[in-house]
Amino acid sequence: MENKTARLTVLIDPNKKKAFERLCASQDITPSQVVRQLIRNYLTEHDVEYGKDTSNPRVKNV
Repeated sequence: MENKTARLTVLIDPNKKKAFERLCASQDITPSQVVRQLIRNYLTEHDVEYGKDTSNPRVKNV
């Protein structure tokens, strides 16, 4: 898990939010954990390196 955190605000339809929260609860996982995993997968899928120096992420094959 990352050492530091930053806040990301996302606007979403209230009905989708409720459904997402219910699904996460049924799987005993927090919405934040799911979003973090989605972001990690998206970065990996697009060959974006990230790590200690986040000020200049390396994007490959863009």
